[in-house]
Amino acid sequence: MPEQTQDQVSGGDAVDPQKPEQDLDLYADRLREECGVFGIFGHPDAAAITALGLHALQHRGQEAAGIVSFDGKRFHSERRLGLVGDTFSKRDVIDRLPGNLSIGHVRYSTTGETILRNVQPLFAELDGGGFAVCHNGNLTNALTMRRQLIRDGAMMQSTSDTEVILHLVARARRNRFVDRFIEGLRQLEGAYAFVGMTNKKLVGARDPLGIRPLVVGRLDGCPILASETCALDIIGAEYVRDVEPGEIVIFDDEGAQSHKPFPPQTARPCIFEYIYFARPDSIVGGRHVYNVRKAMGMELGREAPAAADVVVPVPDSGVPAALGFAQESGIPYELGIIRNHYVGRTFIQPTQAIRDQGVRMKHSANRAVVSGKRIVLVDDSIVRGTTSRKIVQMMRDAGAKEVHFRISSPPIKHPDYYGIDTPDAEKLLAATHDLESMRQFIGADSLAFLSVDGIYRAMGLPGRDNVRPQFTDHCFTGDYPTPLTDLGQQDAGPRQLSLLAEAI
Repeated sequence: MPEQTQDQVSGGDAVDPQKPEQDLDLYADRLREECGVFGIFGHPDAAAITALGLHALQHRGQEAAGIVSFDGKRFHSERRLGLVGDTFSKRDVIDRLPGNLSIGHVRYSTTGETILRNVQPLFAELDGGGFAVCHNGNLTNALTMRRQLIRDGAMMQSTSDTEVILHLVARARRNRFVDRFIEGLRQLEGAYAFVGMTNKKLVGARDPLGIRPLVVGRLDGCPILASETCALDIIGAEYVRDVEPGEIVIFDDEGAQSHKPFPPQTARPCIFEYIYFARPDSIVGGRHVYNVRKAMGMELGREAPAAADVVVPVPDSGVPAALGFAQESGIPYELGIIRNHYVGRTFIQPTQAIRDQGVRMKHSANRAVVSGKRIVLVDDSIVRGTTSRKIVQMMRDAGAKEVHFRISSPPIKHPDYYGIDTPDAEKLLAATHDLESMRQFIGADSLAFLSVDGIYRAMGLPGRDNVRPQFTDHCFTGDYPTPLTDLGQQDAGPRQLSLLAEAI
């Protein structure tokens, strides 16, 4: 078994005290990605490099992080609550992770608490040796598979759907590890990017539609797997290629292997990687994320112009789109909102009076830009609308004459089941309000969203109706690209499913 120093110290059920069950508008009114994954094979500083890679992927999950390494004889594990830099920047922690093979994971929880036993990578001793695995995405049949496994005698140690793949691999009746892994993957539905390791191999797998991203890199001749290219940049690694949809890649002492056990399908990568999740300096599917977001802003400027004096981004996610909108419209771009990067949820206390100040703690109006001006606020999305409402009011309090809100994505009308923490449909503003009532709720003088066709044009493609859907865009269209088996469970609605089968 791997050494698990922090798991033993913490006792397994640590709850995050900074995310109470009350409605934390500042925290809840954003889309949240579940996690990021990283792995490297053959490097003497594998764990330290993994920690750096996870640091670059921190935007994909800020609540917990874990690393597993192998030193040629033993597996070693460190899994901690909190940010990567809070733990894995310490030399003594890295020293407890020796070896030239390592994988790591950063996690965001959907449940309102972070439990250490759910923190990845997960590890199990199989009959062929140890196997550690971490996962980005969500399996839409995880609850069904989990219940069947438990009925068959499996003992689950977490509430993570990632644990399902461990059991499926363990039960597979094949000789080679890759065949056992493939047999397990064939039983899964939904979105996944897996990074795993045995005592001899680094393994990566991407779902057949390529919903979740995974790339291959190389550092000093050593192969790397990562969720985004920004994790390669931070360590000076070379980007090699994307793992193809439905592909399994394996790296060991004999070199690289590629397996494609699934029938080819039209790829449907997640559109929100381009809109919000990926870092703007990453390249996703061959497209520079920053350029795509700027192009979305330009499309928005063409589709929904506004008579205004300044264009103001909602930082940080609205910045590239606001630049594009300003460029297209000819309206000056100004920093009308200043973000405090040093205030996190630690300072949001569980009292209503303090929570009401949450937006102002993270965002402050720049009166020199806003006062007396007609402004266009540009953001990437609206979820519940509560934060947008507070930002509009902040602009008015700072003296804005008019506030026109522009969103560089279509209205989010449908929940996600592929690894994005979206509320139930009844809590999505666009699912329960028409455009005018949304405008009234937010308090803006006008409100407009980028169209679905505008998203496709920003990608350099014709409108959606002119091509087969090429992205997972169900949050806008309701077009879910895979079966949603767990939704057929009579005793589990969408929210219960997210609680029981976390996409971590």
